[in-house]
Amino acid sequence: MTNMEKSEILKRLQDALVSEFGLDSSKVVPEARLYEDLDLDSIDAVDLIVKLKSMLPRNINPEVFKSVRTLQDVVDAIYDLIQEPGVKK
Repeated sequence: MTNMEKSEILKRLQDALVSEFGLDSSKVVPEARLYEDLDLDSIDAVDLIVKLKSMLPRNINPEVFKSVRTLQDVVDAIYDLIQEPGVKK
């Protein structure tokens, strides 16, 4: 995987949320809260993590995503995982 910028991660997430979850693209903004604004439930969150695996060079530790609340939190968490030392880029 190449080193992605946060804007590219956000774009991929937005595309996935619109195409896979049928969300209105105008609502899929960085400050959108996953559960309250985007109406994602725990099953949707698991599906989203499965979709995110293709963006990451290794498996996702679910603990990392327990604290995410907004779309920007997800972007930041993915970016941080990509930037970790020892991760192939």
